[in-house]
Amino acid sequence: MLEQAKWIWIDQEAKKDTYGEFYSAFTYEGGEMILALSADSNYSVYVNGIFVNSGQYPDFPYYKVYDKLDITSYCKYGENHLAIVVWYYGVSGTFTYYKGNAALCFALYQDGKLCQRSSEAVVSRLSRTYQNGLTKMITGQIGYSFHYDATAEDAWMMGQLFGFGKSRVVQQELSLYERPIEKVCIGERAGAKLLKQESNYYLLDLGREEVGYLTLRVHSEKAQKLTICFGEHIADGKVRRKIGPRDFSVEVTVRAGKTEYTNYFRRLGLRYLEIWSEEALNVEYVTVLPCYYPINCLQKQYDNPLWQQIYDISVRTLQLCMHDHYEDCPWREQALYAMDSRNQMLCGYYAFAEYRFARESLRLMMKNQREDGLLSICAPCDSNLTIPSFTLHYFTQVYEYTKYSGDKTLIAELLPELKAVINAFLSRMKDGLIPMFEEEQYWNFYEWTDDLANGIRVVDEPLLEAALNCLMSIALQNLQKICDELNEPAEYAKIAFNMNERIQAVFYSKENGLYVNRYGEKKCSELVNALAILCGASGGAEAEFICEQLISNDSLTKTSLSMMCFKYDALLQVNKEKYQTFILTDIEKTYKKMLDAGATSFWETELGEADFDNAGSLCHGWSAMPIYYFDILMPECENHSSCIGAGKED
Repeated sequence: MLEQAKWIWIDQEAKKDTYGEFYSAFTYEGGEMILALSADSNYSVYVNGIFVNSGQYPDFPYYKVYDKLDITSYCKYGENHLAIVVWYYGVSGTFTYYKGNAALCFALYQDGKLCQRSSEAVVSRLSRTYQNGLTKMITGQIGYSFHYDATAEDAWMMGQLFGFGKSRVVQQELSLYERPIEKVCIGERAGAKLLKQESNYYLLDLGREEVGYLTLRVHSEKAQKLTICFGEHIADGKVRRKIGPRDFSVEVTVRAGKTEYTNYFRRLGLRYLEIWSEEALNVEYVTVLPCYYPINCLQKQYDNPLWQQIYDISVRTLQLCMHDHYEDCPWREQALYAMDSRNQMLCGYYAFAEYRFARESLRLMMKNQREDGLLSICAPCDSNLTIPSFTLHYFTQVYEYTKYSGDKTLIAELLPELKAVINAFLSRMKDGLIPMFEEEQYWNFYEWTDDLANGIRVVDEPLLEAALNCLMSIALQNLQKICDELNEPAEYAKIAFNMNERIQAVFYSKENGLYVNRYGEKKCSELVNALAILCGASGGAEAEFICEQLISNDSLTKTSLSMMCFKYDALLQVNKEKYQTFILTDIEKTYKKMLDAGATSFWETELGEADFDNAGSLCHGWSAMPIYYFDILMPECENHSSCIGAGKED
């Protein structure tokens, strides 16, 4: 739909954190009006001064996605005004954006006939309301904050053009693809209760965790700047605006009199809002318009009220981490990680029986494959950092997608890349095992517990770590299953079998009957021993002994919420009947603590906000795992049969 349109930008050099405003008039004579558009980095569309939609799909310069927006209901007979604001990030190294050229491309169709397209004839200017070049980071994962100046507003969206000139054509050839999933929906504004007001300070509570676009209506006697902070808790009595280099705030300059403003670019994850004004202010409302991915939830009922509450909040936690792709946490990162999204996808199959959203998240991650063959730490991003273990988790989630959806087209598409990824690991193998990645761009992370979070290490002699090799064995076995699904000859299972023998020989301690975290060391963890069972390195009486240690040995480093699933899966693999009650009781105990603390979504770790130097998220997608375990372990669920029937039961 965009083959006749040109990529354009304002007639100025593209710089970081800048906003371009583009205007075009068109005549409406009836019928359906469709606007196709794509931009780097984000866009917001208005017709006749009314907001229509926003949100560029997170993509790459080599995989550029366009949206089709039906703008018919916004049109009137005769002349109409099309206004598009484009926010160009232009920054490298964040975890949610891959840098491209500042550009906009659009085409307008009336009943299928092209009637308007982007070209140098489209007039544009640098925004006068958004502060250009601010480059104020919220976090290194999310990217830039913003400052909007309502006193600089004019009527450009209605054709009163001051300071506009012809656009500049951006020479680039990009393959364009239609958005593969639904667009995010925008709801009615969330209610917000005023908790505290002190002079020029206001603290508002939205009542529960929300993700949405900031919206406000305030009255001021004079023009002034508001600093609006957002967060998930008020453990200190106020919102923590600055945590290390992070700055959870945005700024809005309001005019004298009434100011109404909504920012349709930056989604905020929060429960609390804090406003700092320069002078007295009458706050009619400051809140967010909730954003959510349109999806149907399967209805499930449990006799136990606590289980029901845990299940319902797990589903809400999952939904708060679903927008253009699965994201780890909406407050601090909004990033697509392989391991995090594996847990989310598995829960999603049981909560929603929907597969396209997961499929496209998987495709997006593979499109971020690095030169060394591994996946980038997140997708899309152009950071040089990666987590090798997360790349191995990717094989699990690709196979699980195939298993639950029954769709083999994705693995057929990805198979060459999957083989290339596994070969990148195999090329590092020495004496049947994979040494720790010693170069500085590799983060040898396994989970957020002592001895397994690991900093980025540069060492003379690469260490042998059990978790990496167990995950490699599991990845090989999942790749074998994928090849079997496609009737593709492969010997990955044989390589995994040989690896398991080496894992047993190198990491198993006969002294205590457990697997150590690293060769030559004595420390043991629940995660490593669970993975040893799951990969097949441990079995029989040895695995039975390990399971007893997993539920009783306090000297083992405990699993965090992120990896609890591997402990549970190991127990179920060895003896489901024996351990299912323990698992349900353990979930109840763990999650009740969060509920008793007032959680409206489930936390990143059990320490909550106090973790990570007071930056622990209170909403994290990987903590939605009760959805899965309740479904496979509690047949008393009234809709159990129909729910499981949506996928394939384990």
